[in-house]
Amino acid sequence: MLAPAPLPVVLTAVLLDWLLGDPRWLPHPVVGIGRLIAGLEWQLRRVVASERLAGVLLVLLTVGITTACGWVLLRGAQLLHPWAGTLVAVLLSWTCLAARSLHQESRRVVDALANGDLPAARDWLGRIVGRDTAQLGEPELWRGTVETVAENSSDGVIAPLLCLLLGGPLLALAYKAVNTLDSMVGYKNERYLRFGWASARLDDLVNWLPARLTGLLMVLVAPLVGLSAGGAWRIMRRDGRRHSSPNAGIPEAAAAGALGVQLGGTNVYFGQPVAKPTLGEPLRPLDGTAWRGAVRLMYGTELLLVTIGLGMTGGWR
Repeated sequence: MLAPAPLPVVLTAVLLDWLLGDPRWLPHPVVGIGRLIAGLEWQLRRVVASERLAGVLLVLLTVGITTACGWVLLRGAQLLHPWAGTLVAVLLSWTCLAARSLHQESRRVVDALANGDLPAARDWLGRIVGRDTAQLGEPELWRGTVETVAENSSDGVIAPLLCLLLGGPLLALAYKAVNTLDSMVGYKNERYLRFGWASARLDDLVNWLPARLTGLLMVLVAPLVGLSAGGAWRIMRRDGRRHSSPNAGIPEAAAAGALGVQLGGTNVYFGQPVAKPTLGEPLRPLDGTAWRGAVRLMYGTELLLVTIGLGMTGGWR
């Protein structure tokens, strides 16, 4: 069942994501994956002496259980009726995409900033980034908002969409499991340096291609959404590999170049400042205009990949 999703399934999932985002009434796989990771971490730390081995087992169990549950849902629905199988495939595919959710969650920060409510902006941003936000001023809040849209255009939008096009809902679910593992345990602190090593390295591996594809798609779509293709290409090539992550810097640099802004700098994680290289040039301010440009770039990049998928489906279905 690990096969490319039919394009009607992908298109329906993308449209549902654009129209509805992540409605509260719909059970979300990432919530279940997060609970699974938390439970497995507690158990594995108790029974496995080696933190690295426990971390490897966490990855294998999390990805295996997530994929198995997806297979059971799909197979069970198909046995009931082919249309039921298609419906479950659409629902699972929909929940793997996060463009509208990223748009909505970042908009809450922007709305709070527009109202001059810095405490609310810090709170909303803290829900969608890993850095500490309690002490951030307005410029850093704008930077964090634009950065999270740029970075998550890859791992929240393009990567799962690419998985759907190549391997269907099961591959997309496996990807979401890896991505959730990294977001929960992939930190370089005392608690997770060894335990989260396997999760972080696997996330780096599976995001290598999507990050670079996202950067290239951003370059191609930038002029169609009123941004600079030349800037995106130049800054992506110049600064994309300066980031400590082998992947996050590619879409962030492409977005920074397209927008004409500078991203990066010092962030605080668990109370410890971490200096990161800057990406791009401060030709324009980080403000609502930059955020809206980043959102347009994200949607345009996703639409371009869907269009490419449309042109490649002749051999699939």
